[in-house]
Amino acid sequence: MKIAQRIATILFAASLLAIAGCASTTKHEGAGEYIDDSVITTKVKAEILNEPTLKSAEINVETFKGVVQLSGFVSSNANIDKAVAVTRSVKGVVSVKNDMRLK
Repeated sequence: MKIAQRIATILFAASLLAIAGCASTTKHEGAGEYIDDSVITTKVKAEILNEPTLKSAEINVETFKGVVQLSGFVSSNANIDKAVAVTRSVKGVVSVKNDMRLK
């Protein structure tokens, strides 16, 4: 009986460690968060692509825990403002970091 309890305890401890390994930290995302961020990035890129005034190939989009970072080069301040506005309109975006530059 004691062997069965020890095996059960070991299995329980191993399962807790496995679950903890999938959890997110301040610098690393969990598996679910990574998928959510990928979806947000894809939606932002699609919205920027659908905006005729923006050259989407020159705007890079990265997402971490819902925070979207825009970088790259645009031709005017109006394009920067438009890209930020389009990004904020996407569901799931927590905030936007603007690192875009004028060319």
